[in-house]
Amino acid sequence: MHASPPPLPVLVVGSGPTGLTLAVDLARRGVGVRIIDKSPEFPRTSRAKGPNPRSLEVLEDLGVLDAVLAAGAAPLPMRKYRDGVAVADAEPFADQRPTPDAPYDRPHMMAQWRMEEILRARLAEYGVRVELGAELVGLAEGEASVTATLADGRLIEASYVAGCDGGHSAVRKLLGIPFEGRTDETQLMVCGDVEVEGLDRGFWHQWFDEDGAVMLCPIPGTRSGWWFQAGPERDASGAPLPPSLAGFRRLFAHHTGLPADRLTGATLLSTYRVNERMAARYRVGRALLAGDAAHVHSIAGGLGMNTGIQDAYNLGWKLGRVAAGLAGPALLDTYEEERLPVAAQVLDISAERLRATLEAIRRPGGGLDSAVGPGTNGLGAGYHWSSLATSPRTTPRLRAGDRAPDAPCRDAATGEPRRLFEAFAGPHFTLLGFGTGTGGALREVAAAQGDELRAYGVDADGGLTDHGGHARAAYGVGPDDDLLVLVRPDNHIALIAEADDAKAVTAYLSGEEI
Repeated sequence: MHASPPPLPVLVVGSGPTGLTLAVDLARRGVGVRIIDKSPEFPRTSRAKGPNPRSLEVLEDLGVLDAVLAAGAAPLPMRKYRDGVAVADAEPFADQRPTPDAPYDRPHMMAQWRMEEILRARLAEYGVRVELGAELVGLAEGEASVTATLADGRLIEASYVAGCDGGHSAVRKLLGIPFEGRTDETQLMVCGDVEVEGLDRGFWHQWFDEDGAVMLCPIPGTRSGWWFQAGPERDASGAPLPPSLAGFRRLFAHHTGLPADRLTGATLLSTYRVNERMAARYRVGRALLAGDAAHVHSIAGGLGMNTGIQDAYNLGWKLGRVAAGLAGPALLDTYEEERLPVAAQVLDISAERLRATLEAIRRPGGGLDSAVGPGTNGLGAGYHWSSLATSPRTTPRLRAGDRAPDAPCRDAATGEPRRLFEAFAGPHFTLLGFGTGTGGALREVAAAQGDELRAYGVDADGGLTDHGGHARAAYGVGPDDDLLVLVRPDNHIALIAEADDAKAVTAYLSGEEI
Protein backbone atom coordinates (compact mmCIF):
# COMPACT_ATOMS: atom_id res chain seq x y z
CA MET A 1 0.00 0.00 0.00
CA HIS A 2 1.49 3.32 -1.07
CA ALA A 3 1.40 6.31 1.25
CA SER A 4 -0.29 9.42 -0.10
CA PRO A 5 2.13 12.17 -1.13
CA PRO A 6 2.26 15.11 1.27
CA PRO A 7 0.01 18.04 0.38
CA LEU A 8 1.62 20.67 -1.80
CA PRO A 9 2.58 23.87 0.01
CA VAL A 10 0.95 27.23 -0.44
CA LEU A 11 3.33 29.59 -2.26
CA VAL A 12 3.39 33.15 -0.91
CA VAL A 13 4.99 35.65 -3.30
CA GLY A 14 6.34 38.72 -1.52
CA SER A 15 7.84 38.98 1.96
CA GLY A 16 6.51 42.33 3.14
CA PRO A 17 4.15 42.56 6.13
CA THR A 18 1.22 41.14 4.14
CA GLY A 19 3.07 38.08 2.85
CA LEU A 20 4.73 37.40 6.19
CA THR A 21 1.44 37.69 8.09
CA LEU A 22 -0.16 35.20 5.72
CA ALA A 23 2.80 32.82 5.90
CA VAL A 24 2.81 32.87 9.72
CA ASP A 25 -0.94 32.29 9.84
CA LEU A 26 -0.69 29.32 7.47
CA ALA A 27 2.36 27.85 9.20
CA ARG A 28 0.74 27.90 12.63
CA ARG A 29 -2.13 25.88 11.15
CA GLY A 30 0.30 23.17 10.07
CA VAL A 31 -0.16 24.07 6.39
CA GLY A 32 2.98 23.74 4.28
CA VAL A 33 4.11 27.13 3.04
CA ARG A 34 6.92 28.57 0.93
CA ILE A 35 7.52 32.29 0.75
CA ILE A 36 9.67 33.87 -1.95
CA ASP A 37 10.83 37.38 -2.75
CA LYS A 38 12.65 38.70 -5.80
CA SER A 39 14.93 40.96 -3.73
CA PRO A 40 18.47 39.64 -3.28
CA GLU A 41 18.46 40.77 0.35
CA PHE A 42 15.93 41.92 2.92
CA PRO A 43 15.13 45.60 2.36
CA ARG A 44 15.87 47.96 5.22
CA THR A 45 12.99 50.25 4.37
CA SER A 46 11.09 52.31 6.91
CA ARG A 47 8.10 53.26 4.73
CA ALA A 48 4.90 52.43 6.64
CA LYS A 49 4.99 53.98 10.10
CA GLY A 50 3.43 51.10 11.98
CA PRO A 51 0.38 48.99 12.86
CA ASN A 52 -2.98 50.52 13.72
CA PRO A 53 -5.18 49.21 16.58
CA ARG A 54 -6.81 46.44 14.53
CA SER A 55 -3.43 45.26 13.23
CA LEU A 56 -2.15 45.19 16.82
CA GLU A 57 -4.99 42.77 17.59
CA VAL A 58 -3.92 40.60 14.65
CA LEU A 59 -0.28 40.69 15.77
CA GLU A 60 -1.32 39.68 19.28
CA ASP A 61 -3.09 36.62 17.88
CA LEU A 62 0.01 35.72 15.87
CA GLY A 63 2.15 35.85 19.01
CA VAL A 64 4.39 38.80 18.13
CA LEU A 65 2.75 41.71 19.93
CA ASP A 66 5.28 41.97 22.75
CA ALA A 67 8.16 42.14 20.26
CA VAL A 68 6.33 44.76 18.20
CA LEU A 69 5.60 46.96 21.21
CA ALA A 70 9.20 46.68 22.40
CA ALA A 71 10.56 47.64 18.98
CA GLY A 72 8.45 50.74 18.45
CA ALA A 73 6.94 53.69 20.26
CA ALA A 74 3.62 55.36 20.91
CA PRO A 75 2.63 58.11 18.44
CA LEU A 76 4.41 61.37 19.11
CA PRO A 77 2.86 64.81 19.48
CA MET A 78 3.09 66.83 16.29
CA ARG A 79 4.79 70.21 16.25
CA LYS A 80 3.70 72.46 13.38
CA TYR A 81 5.72 75.39 12.05
CA ARG A 82 5.11 78.32 9.74
CA ASP A 83 8.01 80.29 8.27
CA GLY A 84 10.38 78.48 10.61
CA VAL A 85 8.44 79.34 13.78
CA ALA A 86 6.59 76.75 15.91
CA VAL A 87 2.93 77.76 15.90
CA ALA A 88 1.03 74.75 17.30
CA ASP A 89 1.37 71.34 18.90
CA ALA A 90 -1.18 68.57 18.46
CA GLU A 91 -1.67 65.14 20.02
CA PRO A 92 -4.34 63.46 17.89
CA PHE A 93 -4.69 60.49 20.27
CA ALA A 94 -4.56 62.43 23.55
CA ASP A 95 -8.25 61.93 24.32
CA GLN A 96 -8.34 58.24 23.42
CA ARG A 97 -8.11 55.48 26.02
CA PRO A 98 -8.14 51.69 25.90
CA THR A 99 -11.51 50.17 26.68
CA PRO A 100 -12.40 46.66 27.88
CA ASP A 101 -13.61 45.70 24.39
CA ALA A 102 -10.77 47.45 22.45
CA PRO A 103 -7.43 47.26 24.30
CA TYR A 104 -5.43 49.22 21.71
CA ASP A 105 -6.51 52.82 21.32
CA ARG A 106 -3.82 54.16 19.00
CA PRO A 107 -1.31 53.01 16.36
CA HIS A 108 2.25 52.03 17.23
CA MET A 109 5.15 53.66 15.42
CA MET A 110 7.93 51.48 14.08
CA ALA A 111 10.05 51.01 10.99
CA GLN A 112 8.64 48.55 8.48
CA TRP A 113 11.93 46.65 8.26
CA ARG A 114 11.74 45.97 12.00
CA MET A 115 8.16 44.72 11.68
CA GLU A 116 9.28 42.38 8.90
CA GLU A 117 12.22 41.18 10.98
CA ILE A 118 9.88 40.26 13.85
CA LEU A 119 7.48 38.41 11.56
CA ARG A 120 10.36 36.54 9.89
CA ALA A 121 11.59 35.43 13.29
CA ARG A 122 8.12 34.15 14.15
CA LEU A 123 7.90 32.33 10.84
CA ALA A 124 11.29 30.72 11.46
CA GLU A 125 9.88 29.20 14.67
CA TYR A 126 7.71 27.08 12.36
CA GLY A 127 10.72 26.09 10.26
CA VAL A 128 9.93 28.40 7.34
CA ARG A 129 12.33 30.99 5.92
CA VAL A 130 11.99 33.51 3.12
CA GLU A 131 13.67 32.45 -0.11
CA LEU A 132 15.40 35.52 -1.54
CA GLY A 133 16.43 36.17 -5.13
CA ALA A 134 13.38 34.26 -6.38
CA GLU A 135 11.62 36.30 -9.06
CA LEU A 136 8.31 34.98 -10.35
CA VAL A 137 7.96 35.11 -14.14
CA GLY A 138 5.30 32.52 -14.92
CA LEU A 139 2.19 30.81 -13.55
CA ALA A 140 0.44 27.77 -14.96
CA GLU A 141 -2.58 26.23 -13.27
CA GLY A 142 -3.28 22.52 -13.52
CA GLU A 143 -6.21 20.47 -12.31
CA ALA A 144 -4.95 20.10 -8.74
CA SER A 145 -2.01 22.51 -8.46
CA VAL A 146 -0.33 25.59 -9.85
CA THR A 147 3.24 25.75 -11.14
CA ALA A 148 5.29 28.89 -10.62
CA THR A 149 8.27 29.57 -12.89
CA LEU A 150 11.14 31.63 -11.52
CA ALA A 151 13.50 33.83 -13.51
CA ASP A 152 16.37 31.36 -13.03
CA GLY A 153 14.29 28.53 -14.52
CA ARG A 154 13.32 26.83 -11.28
CA LEU A 155 9.78 25.51 -10.92
CA ILE A 156 7.70 25.49 -7.74
CA GLU A 157 4.56 23.39 -7.61
CA ALA A 158 2.02 24.59 -5.08
CA SER A 159 -1.55 23.98 -4.04
CA TYR A 160 -2.29 27.73 -4.16
CA VAL A 161 -0.38 30.94 -4.86
CA ALA A 162 -0.90 34.15 -2.90
CA GLY A 163 0.35 37.34 -4.56
CA CYS A 164 1.51 39.66 -1.78
CA ASP A 165 4.10 41.29 -4.01
CA GLY A 166 3.12 44.95 -3.95
CA GLY A 167 1.66 47.52 -6.29
CA HIS A 168 3.68 46.23 -9.26
CA SER A 169 2.59 42.66 -8.50
CA ALA A 170 3.94 40.03 -10.87
CA VAL A 171 1.17 37.68 -9.78
CA ARG A 172 -1.54 40.18 -10.68
CA LYS A 173 0.05 40.92 -14.05
CA LEU A 174 0.49 37.23 -14.89
CA LEU A 175 -3.18 36.66 -14.07
CA GLY A 176 -4.18 39.55 -16.32
CA ILE A 177 -6.26 41.21 -13.60
CA PRO A 178 -6.97 44.90 -14.31
CA PHE A 179 -5.68 47.38 -11.72
CA GLU A 180 -8.17 50.16 -12.17
CA GLY A 181 -7.93 53.68 -10.80
CA ARG A 182 -5.80 56.78 -11.15
CA THR A 183 -2.41 58.30 -10.41
CA ASP A 184 -2.42 61.94 -9.31
CA GLU A 185 0.77 63.46 -10.70
CA THR A 186 0.03 66.77 -8.93
CA GLN A 187 0.38 65.26 -5.46
CA LEU A 188 4.08 64.45 -5.05
CA MET A 189 6.46 63.94 -2.16
CA VAL A 190 10.13 63.08 -1.98
CA CYS A 191 10.88 60.67 0.83
CA GLY A 192 13.79 58.98 2.52
CA ASP A 193 15.47 57.98 5.75
CA VAL A 194 17.91 60.62 6.98
CA GLU A 195 20.19 61.37 9.89
CA VAL A 196 19.49 64.69 11.63
CA GLU A 197 21.17 66.24 14.65
CA GLY A 198 19.77 68.97 16.87
CA LEU A 199 16.02 68.30 16.64
CA ASP A 200 13.91 67.25 19.62
CA ARG A 201 13.07 63.56 19.09
CA GLY A 202 9.99 63.93 21.25
CA PHE A 203 8.03 65.45 18.35
CA TRP A 204 7.00 64.78 14.78
CA HIS A 205 8.10 68.08 13.24
CA GLN A 206 6.08 69.54 10.35
CA TRP A 207 6.95 72.71 8.46
CA PHE A 208 4.10 73.77 6.17
CA ASP A 209 4.83 76.96 4.24
CA GLU A 210 3.27 78.73 1.27
CA ASP A 211 5.95 77.36 -1.05
CA GLY A 212 6.27 73.80 0.20
CA ALA A 213 6.70 71.56 3.21
CA VAL A 214 9.13 69.37 5.13
CA MET A 215 8.11 66.69 7.65
CA LEU A 216 10.56 64.91 9.95
CA CYS A 217 9.50 62.07 12.25
CA PRO A 218 12.03 60.24 14.44
CA ILE A 219 12.39 56.54 13.64
CA PRO A 220 11.98 54.50 16.86
CA GLY A 221 14.95 52.41 17.84
CA THR A 222 17.49 54.72 16.18
CA ARG A 223 19.69 57.41 17.74
CA SER A 224 19.42 60.00 15.00
CA GLY A 225 17.33 58.42 12.25
CA TRP A 226 14.31 60.27 10.89
CA TRP A 227 11.63 59.75 8.27
CA PHE A 228 11.92 62.64 5.80
CA GLN A 229 9.00 63.73 3.62
CA ALA A 230 8.83 66.94 1.61
CA GLY A 231 7.33 68.65 -1.36
CA PRO A 232 9.85 68.19 -4.21
CA GLU A 233 12.18 70.82 -5.57
CA ARG A 234 11.30 71.85 -9.11
CA ASP A 235 13.32 72.96 -12.10
CA ALA A 236 12.79 76.15 -14.13
CA SER A 237 9.97 74.54 -16.08
CA GLY A 238 8.19 73.40 -12.91
CA ALA A 239 9.05 69.73 -13.28
CA PRO A 240 9.82 67.93 -9.99
CA LEU A 241 13.45 67.08 -9.32
CA PRO A 242 14.37 63.57 -8.16
CA PRO A 243 15.23 63.12 -4.47
CA SER A 244 18.87 63.50 -3.43
CA LEU A 245 20.89 64.24 -0.33
CA ALA A 246 21.76 67.69 -1.69
CA GLY A 247 18.10 68.38 -2.44
CA PHE A 248 17.01 67.19 0.99
CA ARG A 249 19.56 69.52 2.58
CA ARG A 250 18.31 72.50 0.59
CA LEU A 251 14.70 71.76 1.48
CA PHE A 252 15.62 71.23 5.13
CA ALA A 253 17.52 74.51 5.38
CA HIS A 254 14.87 76.48 3.48
CA HIS A 255 11.91 75.39 5.60
CA THR A 256 13.47 74.87 9.03
CA GLY A 257 15.96 77.73 9.01
CA LEU A 258 18.55 75.32 10.43
CA PRO A 259 22.00 74.68 8.93
CA ALA A 260 21.82 72.27 6.00
CA ASP A 261 24.72 70.19 7.29
CA ARG A 262 22.64 69.00 10.24
CA LEU A 263 20.95 66.61 7.79
CA THR A 264 23.16 63.74 6.65
CA GLY A 265 23.03 60.18 5.46
CA ALA A 266 19.96 60.19 3.24
CA THR A 267 19.01 56.66 2.11
CA LEU A 268 16.04 54.82 0.62
CA LEU A 269 15.21 57.81 -1.54
CA SER A 270 11.91 57.72 -3.41
CA THR A 271 9.26 59.89 -5.00
CA TYR A 272 5.74 59.26 -3.79
CA ARG A 273 2.69 59.88 -5.99
CA VAL A 274 -0.89 59.45 -4.87
CA ASN A 275 -2.15 56.24 -6.47
CA GLU A 276 -5.70 55.05 -6.00
CA ARG A 277 -6.22 51.67 -7.64
CA MET A 278 -8.02 48.40 -7.00
CA ALA A 279 -7.74 45.00 -8.58
CA ALA A 280 -10.91 43.99 -10.37
CA ARG A 281 -10.68 40.52 -8.82
CA TYR A 282 -8.89 38.99 -5.84
CA ARG A 283 -8.98 35.38 -7.03
CA VAL A 284 -8.40 33.54 -10.28
CA GLY A 285 -8.56 29.80 -9.69
CA ARG A 286 -5.71 28.81 -7.40
CA ALA A 287 -4.14 32.28 -7.28
CA LEU A 288 -5.15 35.10 -4.94
CA LEU A 289 -4.07 38.69 -4.29
CA ALA A 290 -3.57 40.55 -1.01
CA GLY A 291 -2.18 43.86 0.19
CA ASP A 292 -0.81 46.39 -2.29
CA ALA A 293 -1.06 43.77 -5.04
CA ALA A 294 -4.84 44.15 -4.67
CA HIS A 295 -5.20 47.84 -3.76
CA VAL A 296 -3.17 51.03 -3.37
CA HIS A 297 -4.29 54.41 -2.10
CA SER A 298 -3.22 57.64 -0.45
CA ILE A 299 -0.96 57.33 2.58
CA ALA A 300 -3.31 59.63 4.53
CA GLY A 301 -4.59 57.73 7.54
CA GLY A 302 -1.80 55.14 7.45
CA LEU A 303 -4.03 52.41 6.05
CA GLY A 304 -1.81 50.79 3.41
CA MET A 305 0.24 48.22 5.33
CA ASN A 306 -2.60 47.76 7.81
CA THR A 307 -5.16 46.87 5.16
CA GLY A 308 -2.69 44.32 3.79
CA ILE A 309 -2.12 42.73 7.20
CA GLN A 310 -5.87 42.48 7.66
CA ASP A 311 -6.30 41.01 4.16
CA ALA A 312 -3.86 38.28 5.14
CA TYR A 313 -5.67 37.64 8.42
CA ASN A 314 -8.95 37.15 6.55
CA LEU A 315 -7.38 34.93 3.90
CA GLY A 316 -5.20 32.86 6.23
CA TRP A 317 -7.87 30.81 7.97
CA LYS A 318 -9.81 30.25 4.76
CA LEU A 319 -6.81 29.20 2.70
CA GLY A 320 -5.62 27.09 5.61
CA ARG A 321 -8.90 25.18 5.83
CA VAL A 322 -9.08 24.63 2.08
CA ALA A 323 -5.44 23.56 1.76
CA ALA A 324 -5.90 21.11 4.64
CA GLY A 325 -9.04 19.62 3.09
CA LEU A 326 -11.33 20.93 5.86
CA ALA A 327 -13.40 23.09 3.48
CA GLY A 328 -14.16 23.25 -0.22
CA PRO A 329 -12.55 25.78 -2.58
CA ALA A 330 -15.73 27.87 -2.58
CA LEU A 331 -14.72 29.21 0.84
CA LEU A 332 -11.97 31.17 -0.93
CA ASP A 333 -14.59 33.13 -2.84
CA THR A 334 -15.62 34.73 0.45
CA TYR A 335 -12.17 36.33 0.71
CA GLU A 336 -12.88 38.61 -2.25
CA GLU A 337 -16.50 38.94 -1.17
CA GLU A 338 -15.42 40.31 2.21
CA ARG A 339 -12.19 42.16 1.53
CA LEU A 340 -12.78 43.88 -1.82
CA PRO A 341 -15.55 46.10 -0.37
CA VAL A 342 -13.25 46.91 2.56
CA ALA A 343 -10.56 48.06 0.11
CA ALA A 344 -13.13 50.30 -1.58
CA GLN A 345 -14.00 51.78 1.81
CA VAL A 346 -10.31 52.33 2.57
CA LEU A 347 -9.88 54.20 -0.71
CA ASP A 348 -12.75 56.48 0.26
CA ILE A 349 -11.43 57.00 3.79
CA SER A 350 -7.85 57.74 2.69
CA ALA A 351 -9.06 60.10 -0.05
CA GLU A 352 -11.17 62.02 2.47
CA ARG A 353 -8.29 62.15 4.97
CA LEU A 354 -6.00 63.46 2.23
CA ARG A 355 -8.53 66.13 1.28
CA ALA A 356 -8.89 67.18 4.92
CA THR A 357 -5.11 67.34 5.37
CA LEU A 358 -4.49 69.38 2.23
CA GLU A 359 -7.16 71.80 3.38
CA ALA A 360 -5.72 72.02 6.91
CA ILE A 361 -2.13 72.74 5.92
CA ARG A 362 -3.15 75.85 4.00
CA ARG A 363 -3.60 77.52 7.38
CA PRO A 364 -0.88 78.10 10.01
CA GLY A 365 -1.13 75.37 12.63
CA GLY A 366 -2.57 72.78 10.25
CA GLY A 367 -0.77 69.46 9.99
CA LEU A 368 -0.88 65.71 9.65
CA ASP A 369 -3.17 65.32 12.65
CA SER A 370 -5.95 66.00 10.13
CA ALA A 371 -5.15 62.61 8.56
CA VAL A 372 -6.41 60.89 11.71
CA GLY A 373 -10.15 60.38 11.62
CA PRO A 374 -13.08 57.97 11.45
CA GLY A 375 -12.11 54.61 10.03
CA THR A 376 -8.34 54.91 10.43
CA ASN A 377 -8.08 52.60 13.46
CA GLY A 378 -9.43 49.60 11.53
CA LEU A 379 -11.77 48.55 14.34
CA GLY A 380 -15.03 49.29 12.58
CA ALA A 381 -14.59 46.99 9.61
CA GLY A 382 -17.16 44.22 9.58
CA TYR A 383 -18.54 41.88 6.95
CA HIS A 384 -22.30 42.23 7.31
CA TRP A 385 -22.82 41.62 3.59
CA SER A 386 -20.91 38.34 3.61
CA SER A 387 -22.42 34.97 2.81
CA LEU A 388 -20.63 33.81 5.98
CA ALA A 389 -22.73 36.25 8.05
CA THR A 390 -26.27 34.96 7.46
CA SER A 391 -27.15 34.39 11.13
CA PRO A 392 -30.54 36.05 11.72
CA ARG A 393 -30.01 36.34 15.49
CA THR A 394 -28.51 39.62 16.72
CA THR A 395 -27.92 41.39 20.01
CA PRO A 396 -28.22 45.11 20.77
CA ARG A 397 -24.44 45.36 20.23
CA LEU A 398 -23.52 42.73 17.64
CA ARG A 399 -24.55 40.87 14.54
CA ALA A 400 -22.83 38.28 12.39
CA GLY A 401 -19.84 39.73 10.54
CA ASP A 402 -18.85 42.17 13.29
CA ARG A 403 -15.40 42.23 14.85
CA ALA A 404 -15.51 40.15 18.04
CA PRO A 405 -14.80 42.41 21.03
CA ASP A 406 -12.30 41.73 23.79
CA ALA A 407 -13.25 41.69 27.48
CA PRO A 408 -11.41 41.04 30.75
CA CYS A 409 -12.66 37.88 32.47
CA ARG A 410 -11.31 35.38 34.95
CA ASP A 411 -10.61 31.68 34.67
CA ALA A 412 -13.50 30.08 36.53
CA ALA A 413 -11.27 27.34 37.95
CA THR A 414 -8.25 29.38 39.07
CA GLY A 415 -9.53 32.92 39.34
CA GLU A 416 -6.62 34.13 37.20
CA PRO A 417 -7.26 37.01 34.76
CA ARG A 418 -8.05 35.83 31.23
CA ARG A 419 -9.09 38.07 28.35
CA LEU A 420 -11.40 36.92 25.59
CA PHE A 421 -8.62 37.67 23.10
CA GLU A 422 -6.47 35.13 24.94
CA ALA A 423 -9.25 32.57 24.54
CA PHE A 424 -9.53 33.40 20.83
CA ALA A 425 -5.76 33.26 20.17
CA GLY A 426 -4.83 30.48 17.78
CA PRO A 427 -6.10 28.99 14.54
CA HIS A 428 -9.38 27.65 15.90
CA PHE A 429 -13.01 28.74 16.04
CA THR A 430 -14.23 29.79 19.49
CA LEU A 431 -17.69 29.15 20.90
CA LEU A 432 -18.79 31.38 23.78
CA GLY A 433 -21.76 30.25 25.85
CA PHE A 434 -23.20 33.06 27.95
CA GLY A 435 -25.05 31.60 30.94
CA THR A 436 -25.53 28.15 32.45
CA GLY A 437 -28.24 27.28 29.93
CA THR A 438 -25.58 26.92 27.21
CA GLY A 439 -23.68 24.10 28.93
CA GLY A 440 -25.24 21.25 26.99
CA ALA A 441 -24.69 22.89 23.60
CA LEU A 442 -21.08 23.76 24.48
CA ARG A 443 -20.28 20.16 25.40
CA GLU A 444 -22.03 18.74 22.32
CA VAL A 445 -20.31 21.05 19.85
CA ALA A 446 -16.89 20.70 21.50
CA ALA A 447 -17.10 16.91 21.39
CA ALA A 448 -18.02 16.97 17.70
CA GLN A 449 -15.39 19.47 16.55
CA GLY A 450 -12.25 18.42 18.43
CA ASP A 451 -9.22 20.66 17.88
CA GLU A 452 -11.05 22.85 15.38
CA LEU A 453 -12.94 24.61 18.15
CA ARG A 454 -12.51 25.85 21.72
CA ALA A 455 -15.66 26.19 23.82
CA TYR A 456 -15.95 28.48 26.84
CA GLY A 457 -18.86 28.99 29.14
CA VAL A 458 -19.13 32.57 30.35
CA ASP A 459 -20.52 32.49 33.90
CA ALA A 460 -20.95 28.76 33.46
CA ASP A 461 -19.19 25.69 34.84
CA GLY A 462 -15.56 25.21 33.82
CA GLY A 463 -15.27 28.37 31.76
CA LEU A 464 -14.82 32.08 32.26
CA THR A 465 -16.22 34.40 34.89
CA ASP A 466 -17.45 37.75 33.63
CA HIS A 467 -16.71 39.34 37.00
CA GLY A 468 -17.00 42.93 35.79
CA GLY A 469 -19.85 42.39 33.32
CA HIS A 470 -17.60 43.57 30.48
CA ALA A 471 -18.12 40.52 28.27
CA ARG A 472 -21.90 40.67 28.44
CA ALA A 473 -21.81 44.42 27.86
CA ALA A 474 -19.51 44.12 24.83
CA TYR A 475 -21.59 41.32 23.29
CA GLY A 476 -24.96 42.88 24.15
CA VAL A 477 -26.10 39.94 26.28
CA GLY A 478 -28.34 40.82 29.21
CA PRO A 479 -27.47 39.65 32.74
CA ASP A 480 -30.27 37.06 32.73
CA ASP A 481 -29.93 36.01 29.08
CA ASP A 482 -28.32 32.80 27.79
CA LEU A 483 -26.82 32.89 24.30
CA LEU A 484 -24.28 31.16 22.04
CA VAL A 485 -21.76 33.23 20.04
CA LEU A 486 -19.46 31.54 17.51
CA VAL A 487 -16.25 33.47 16.71
CA ARG A 488 -14.28 32.87 13.52
CA PRO A 489 -10.51 32.28 13.53
CA ASP A 490 -10.03 35.89 12.37
CA ASN A 491 -12.01 37.10 15.38
CA HIS A 492 -15.21 38.09 13.64
CA ILE A 493 -18.65 36.93 14.68
CA ALA A 494 -19.68 33.88 12.66
CA LEU A 495 -23.01 33.06 14.30
CA ILE A 496 -25.28 34.09 17.15
CA ALA A 497 -27.68 31.36 18.30
CA GLU A 498 -30.09 30.45 21.07
CA ALA A 499 -28.59 28.83 24.17
CA ASP A 500 -29.55 25.26 23.25
CA ASP A 501 -29.10 25.47 19.47
CA ALA A 502 -26.05 23.25 19.06
CA LYS A 503 -27.46 22.19 15.70
CA ALA A 504 -27.04 25.67 14.21
CA VAL A 505 -23.41 25.85 15.34
CA THR A 506 -22.63 22.35 14.08
CA ALA A 507 -24.28 23.08 10.74
CA TYR A 508 -22.19 26.21 10.30
CA LEU A 509 -18.95 24.41 11.15
CA SER A 510 -19.73 21.33 9.09
CA GLY A 511 -19.74 23.34 5.90
CA GLU A 512 -23.32 24.35 5.38
CA GLU A 513 -21.98 27.88 5.81
CA ILE A 514 -18.24 27.39 5.20
